[in-house]
Amino acid sequence: MGTQYMMQAGLASGMSATEGIYGAHPKSVDPNLSDPAHMLPENVVPNSRSRIAVRGYGGKDVLIPYLSIGTWAWGDKATFGYDPTVDLPQIHAAWEKLKSVGLTFVDTAQSYGNGESERICGTLFKGMPRDAFIVQTKWFSGGLSNTLMQSRGPKSRLKESLKRLGLDYVDIYLVHGPIHGSSIATVAEGLAECVEEGMTRAVGVANYSTQEMIKMDEELAKSNVPLAVSQCEYSVIRRVPEVSGMIRECKKRGICFQGFASLGEGRLTGKYSRFNEPRSTRRFSSYPMHMLEPTINVLKSIAEERRVSVSAVALNYSIDKGVVPLAGVRNPEQAEEDMQALGWRLSKDEVRRIEEVSFEGNTSALLQHG
Repeated sequence: MGTQYMMQAGLASGMSATEGIYGAHPKSVDPNLSDPAHMLPENVVPNSRSRIAVRGYGGKDVLIPYLSIGTWAWGDKATFGYDPTVDLPQIHAAWEKLKSVGLTFVDTAQSYGNGESERICGTLFKGMPRDAFIVQTKWFSGGLSNTLMQSRGPKSRLKESLKRLGLDYVDIYLVHGPIHGSSIATVAEGLAECVEEGMTRAVGVANYSTQEMIKMDEELAKSNVPLAVSQCEYSVIRRVPEVSGMIRECKKRGICFQGFASLGEGRLTGKYSRFNEPRSTRRFSSYPMHMLEPTINVLKSIAEERRVSVSAVALNYSIDKGVVPLAGVRNPEQAEEDMQALGWRLSKDEVRRIEEVSFEGNTSALLQHG
């Protein structure tokens, strides 16, 4: 069936935080649980060439931009209906635009398109100096074979990823989710081996709860390997990692927090409405569009005032909150819209207006613990 279809089936059955038994109306955020409007220092105004230091092995930091390019749609037919004839030239054109401004940090995964996303990334990297791009991929941690392999699972799968990418190492290697049958301690051993053998410069986790993240941090420390990244779904319409204290805990421990589905799988771009819903397969932040109209209207208003795209406002919000957002890009137009998120900052009043129409979101027992 392939991992892309396994993942879509899992999301449909309750791995996503909006699928399953939840209240009919999304929950607003309690202002008392909110982080300050500007978790990123107010004097920092990142542009496309600005970099954040992410903790690497042996004290060698990995420098990443304030915005990552999400590549789930690259090669994925189950969720995004990928068509290589139409989509691949558009992806290459978008990459040229992103390269021109220095936004060359891509987030991919072994499960995206059954590995096709990694292969596409490999074609983009050809001819580029190795220090001209940052690539982050994820270990598909589900399945019986990973459990049977125990700590050897991450290394075995990373070898396959490197072959698809055409690289000797990746910059960051994440556990895709807390769905591994092995203990966190066992997985930490496997991640440490990948780092020690030079297959990755840094490691992290995705979809872990705060306590699971802390446990992984502690287990990796036994091998003198830092936990570099924690990644969860985060956006204006899913602020769980903020209100639960995860982002504050990451800041305290020197862990880079990344937010995927930063645009709600297109819902926060201004593209969709109650008369034009996204595909039903896009299950992250999958609230009906009529529920999101107040949120979209505020984002659109600020976008018009700022003369930027609606996407740029939603992404800038995440950056203000101390989050490195992931934005999916499939064509040059989307690249252009997302690039507009950098070089300026939302005011505290604009953040307040957005937060008045934001949602807390949910967790799920299967995948999205954080």
